[in-house]
Amino acid sequence: MTAPAPASAPNPSAATERDTETDTAAETAAATASPNGNARRTPLILRNRAFAAVWLGQVLTQAAVRMFQVGVSWWIVAYAVRDARGLASGLFMAACTLPAVVLAPVVARTVAGFAHRSVLRTAAGLAAATAGVLAVWAQGGGPPLAGVYAAGLALATCQAFFDPCLTTSVPELVDDADIETATGFELSTQSLAGLGGALLGALTVDRAGVAWLAAGCAAAYAGAAVLVASARFRGPASAAACSDEPPARRPLRRILGELPHVRRILVCFTAANLFTAAVFVVIPLYTRSVLGGGGGTVALLEASLGTGALIGAFTGTGVPGRPTVAGAYCLGLMALALALPGLFAHRLVIAGCLAVAGWCAGAVSVRFVALFQRLVPTADKPGFFAVMQAVLGASLPVASLVFGSAGDVLSPQTLCLVQGVGLLPAACALALPGTRTPEPTPSAEPRTPGGAR
Repeated sequence: MTAPAPASAPNPSAATERDTETDTAAETAAATASPNGNARRTPLILRNRAFAAVWLGQVLTQAAVRMFQVGVSWWIVAYAVRDARGLASGLFMAACTLPAVVLAPVVARTVAGFAHRSVLRTAAGLAAATAGVLAVWAQGGGPPLAGVYAAGLALATCQAFFDPCLTTSVPELVDDADIETATGFELSTQSLAGLGGALLGALTVDRAGVAWLAAGCAAAYAGAAVLVASARFRGPASAAACSDEPPARRPLRRILGELPHVRRILVCFTAANLFTAAVFVVIPLYTRSVLGGGGGTVALLEASLGTGALIGAFTGTGVPGRPTVAGAYCLGLMALALALPGLFAHRLVIAGCLAVAGWCAGAVSVRFVALFQRLVPTADKPGFFAVMQAVLGASLPVASLVFGSAGDVLSPQTLCLVQGVGLLPAACALALPGTRTPEPTPSAEPRTPGGAR
């Protein structure tokens, strides 16, 4: 990724691309509109080709990065490291989650200052090049552990730009009435990635090694870059287009400072992530130490988690109650699901528990991200979603290191019990009256660039 221009400086290339995209807005709108309402009954990805292409691109990128993370984590535990396996795998997962936290201000400026299609395309292209270099390097012999860590850090950096940029660009791809549906599809990407990456990551390492793992990731990223390049993005809203001056970009601190309810929700989920994120470190350790399984067992457990999250992403809008109340119940159920493997060491029981935990995560995500899409002002969305990713991800490197190091001292079953107990305070805090945020009414919803009211 090339260094972004300062936020106050003009960007001719971005302006040119946005002008081109604006010319296609009418064509895209016509393709998604229907006088008799029949189009609304057609699945979004079938009646909106631009969104379908970008969504499939995100499926490929997140499947690739998840496949790489799962595969390398299993490679470290099963093949590369003999002593301190927990610390080594935890350090790798920390490296994979650090860029989203550290680069949040840079990501916000890049997403706000460059054409979104350019950011998405560049991130996918650079990730494809990184994975391709690692594949060639590994083909000549076993790559050093430091080289694999560096590749994981580079891929995570590209993904740190890709994900918030896609979330911000959703209103440029769909009508306002389709935002929640599009959000469900977008969040389901993580579930599809968890499912596909889990099935392929560990199995590929067992059967073909790191070289073919990296080659598969490179192909997926390259395909995503092509899909994004083929998509047509809408231009800015007509109100913004009529203004000679772009909306003032507020400091990232003020974005959350003026949204106290949203800030409290993010704090609750940050605390919850400290325990939920540890599952990606615990699964390989549990598989090797407790179940005595191989890559197939890792694939089963990871796929169960991803399948549950996929179902939750599509059914989350049907969970009754306010988002905070529904989220509190889901966190409580997730705490139970993550703790049970600490008491019952049976493969199918654990797979079922992880499926329930995944459903809870997917259902909570779609409710809250859709809520944020409507509550956050359009001009603040690039900064907000970068901050959201950073705030939620701040606990991930800590969780990876803490639970990874603890895995060399404590049994994986004990770690499961710690996860379940640790989630309960976050669930209770989310249910407190001060954290509750009412659902926005249609009249109060901010206009978005992609739709017409």
